[in-house]
Amino acid sequence: MSVIVVLIGFSIVVAAGFLLAFLWAVRSGQYDDDVSPSIRILYDNEDDKSKQPNTNPNHV
Repeated sequence: MSVIVVLIGFSIVVAAGFLLAFLWAVRSGQYDDDVSPSIRILYDNEDDKSKQPNTNPNHV
């Protein structure tokens, strides 16, 4: 029976840790921009056009 009390206590500590990590992520702005990462790949970068293609014949 004491093992169940220890496991419940440990699970509460782990759940509180995940809750604190989630709250920290929300406050630090991890979830502020949820639209542009999914459509960012659709836009061309101007920097990529200036790069020269790889002319190494051994490059795979």
